[in-house]
Amino acid sequence: MTLSPPRISRSVYPRKVPSIAFAIGGLTSFIIFASLLLFSHPLGSSLTGYLYGTETTRHLEFHHSSSRDTSDPNPSPDSTINSPPLLTQHREESTKALPTNHVSVEKEDSVETECDLFRGNWFYDPKGPLYTNNSCPLLTQMQNCQGNGRPDKDYENWRWKPSQCDLPRFDAKKFLELMRGKTLAFIGDSVARNQMESMMCLLWQVETPVNRGNRKMQRWYFRSSSVMIARMWSSWLVHQFNEPFSFAPQGVTKLKLDQPDERIMEALPKFDVVVLSSGHWFAKQSVYILNEEIVGGQLWWPDKTKPAKVSNVEAFGISVETILKAVAKHPSYKGLTILRTWSPDHYEGGAWNTGGSCTGKEEPLPPGKLVKNGFTEVMYEQQAKGFQRAVEDDKVGNRSKKMKLMDITEAFGYRHDGHPGPYRSPDPKKITKRGPDGQPPPQDCLHWCMPGPVDTWNEMVLEIIRRDMEGGRSRP
Repeated sequence: MTLSPPRISRSVYPRKVPSIAFAIGGLTSFIIFASLLLFSHPLGSSLTGYLYGTETTRHLEFHHSSSRDTSDPNPSPDSTINSPPLLTQHREESTKALPTNHVSVEKEDSVETECDLFRGNWFYDPKGPLYTNNSCPLLTQMQNCQGNGRPDKDYENWRWKPSQCDLPRFDAKKFLELMRGKTLAFIGDSVARNQMESMMCLLWQVETPVNRGNRKMQRWYFRSSSVMIARMWSSWLVHQFNEPFSFAPQGVTKLKLDQPDERIMEALPKFDVVVLSSGHWFAKQSVYILNEEIVGGQLWWPDKTKPAKVSNVEAFGISVETILKAVAKHPSYKGLTILRTWSPDHYEGGAWNTGGSCTGKEEPLPPGKLVKNGFTEVMYEQQAKGFQRAVEDDKVGNRSKKMKLMDITEAFGYRHDGHPGPYRSPDPKKITKRGPDGQPPPQDCLHWCMPGPVDTWNEMVLEIIRRDMEGGRSRP
């Protein structure tokens, strides 16, 4: 449609009526046309770029399937998902006049009550992270990817956007106010430490805490709000010992799968929010005990003529059920319990000790390229089943309402770019490229760079806490 400008009389005002009517009609047509155009292409879309001149930002949408395919009991680690989530890639136009065009970045107050935080997409946020490796003194060197010489930085800028709402950027002041006078504890293995350090780095930007930790527990105290952040090491979350038991000798780690880690039970009354995570140590050597009977073992089983009753994967599911039930039934703990699901690794072409690699990954996995990891799939399934059995236990009752599953596994399956890879130390002589024979250098494709994707976990933790403490109401 071509709009002709209204004819303007050169004669002395007032104009003739037909001329005025024509002008008003033309102006009305133009307004209607412009309104329709803006409605079809709101600001922040390609129209904005057309109007103002553009620079490109990226947006990868991952529309996740609602269920997982677990029909194959022994899926190949390298097999591609038969029916992957529908993924679409967009290039949206941002403008210098409007530096942030992603609606999901700006609408930080629109979190909905019943929104599923764990189904959505990754988008590129030009704002970048809330801290740097230089602004956080509490950062394990192996996760200090920039300090260790990693040359790319875009992995720091991808943020998570739930499909039906927004996940706000972490608000340290909001967190400290919500948690005033309370203690949050991260309990688990080195990946739990990774998450705790991310939380500390985020909070450190608004207040320097006081170290009140000891050999048993890390503890950091924020004076302004009397908030304590704690971390307890517990590799398996259940009772472990090394003494001889039945036909298992001294020195081999034994796990009583039906007894929680007694150190957790002892410390639990001091906590108001607990984030539990585990699983990766079930790949290590250990003996499994149920009802005072050895029922299985990982990398240990002396009698090959007798099959074990419990595999390491099943042992993991049992351990999850055990710790959750014990926490829920603890007479002196009434707090919120968050179970973070299995954190996926991205060792391609082998395991961590057999040439697996994530070298050179600089963006989330592209559309159609999500690779099924068989071990991740079955470990996630057992963990979810353990959680379900715990919340459905009659003796847990209404306390199950204070147990939340933080389901990060599928979303973080796309983030092969977020690991340290070969940048595990500041050693200037470290090897970062494949050798002449194609073998990759030693690397870490399990833990997460900081800043990086792991910070999203604490955005989710904050939102789960907010929903619990504010009764699930939308943000004001």
